[in-house]
Amino acid sequence: MMSGQEFSQQLQTQIEKAAQIKAELSRSSAQSKLIPLGDKAELNIVGGQSKNFLGKITPAETLDVSQHHGIISYEPTELFITARAGTTLNVIEKVLQDNHQMLPFEPPHFSPNATIGGTMACDLSGPRRPYTGSTRDFMLGCHLINGRAQLLKFGGEVMKNVAGYDVSRLMTGAMGTLGVLLDVSLKILPAPEKEVTVSYEISVEESLKKIHQWRRANYPISATCFNHQQCWIRLSGSSASVNNAQKKLGGEIIQQDEVFWNDLKEQKMYFFQTELPLWRLSLPSNTLPLGLNGEWLYEWDGAQRWLVTDESADTIRQTVASINGHATLFRGGDAPVFHPLSSGLLAIHRQLKQAFDPFHLFNPGRLYQEL
Repeated sequence: MMSGQEFSQQLQTQIEKAAQIKAELSRSSAQSKLIPLGDKAELNIVGGQSKNFLGKITPAETLDVSQHHGIISYEPTELFITARAGTTLNVIEKVLQDNHQMLPFEPPHFSPNATIGGTMACDLSGPRRPYTGSTRDFMLGCHLINGRAQLLKFGGEVMKNVAGYDVSRLMTGAMGTLGVLLDVSLKILPAPEKEVTVSYEISVEESLKKIHQWRRANYPISATCFNHQQCWIRLSGSSASVNNAQKKLGGEIIQQDEVFWNDLKEQKMYFFQTELPLWRLSLPSNTLPLGLNGEWLYEWDGAQRWLVTDESADTIRQTVASINGHATLFRGGDAPVFHPLSSGLLAIHRQLKQAFDPFHLFNPGRLYQEL
């Protein structure tokens, strides 16, 4: 395996070539002439390809970072880990588990090939997200190559290294449109001493009411799920706090609850096995059930809702936007994947794209057609 420096130099060469082609295209267009080009001017960044279903993939040359893998540094006592972007989540989570630590945002894999670079680029978090923080919250720093083939470093390996705006966090959720992640440094947390999941037969309205009451009472809740008149709540923390909370909240204790939450996170539940479009709705957690047809599953105290439906994209997005939410077409269908941006937000996105990738080389149209 080539060294990290050799790999980054190889990527820089490929990016420089693409940038030169794009510049030539720009000049030829301005002069109304055609020039022969033997290579593509845009680059699709590829890792484990576990999330290729998310966002629009357009034809472009492949920029493969999957061979750039390995843990660079890990300090259990300092609660951080730094790994190359092509390192799989399985490798990282095994190392952390051996030291009774975890990635607090509980990222979904969707494939054994899922990498930490793709995880950060997609900014997907699992059931624990509302209680510990999102993927973005745990990004400490990163190395990347921008659209000018420059090697840049942002942040560090501890929170106090960041002064001013934390540029590294811009990379989370950017879907590779701003640069090629080479390595990332993440904050990690100790794994809980004990976890217990309890279940109740209850209506969705009553479930939302009780969950918010229990959250205000500071019970050690670390995950919630509601589907088909059944509510599941995971309690995490010290043995004493979990035992005390479980005694007060009652409910039926679920055996093998690790399997349940993993199946939810990885979308292996029957709910997700559908040919209909699957929508991910993000809205205020106390929002009452929406008047949209389809099958529903609630997470994150009600802030994340999955909807399997054949309702039109316009109907879904207008309904969600009316309560300050947004809707992502997670799988299936032919509508734009991500919720349309306001003119102000689109202007900011364009400015960021221009600053990091002025030739528009990376993942063209993956987030929005305009980018």
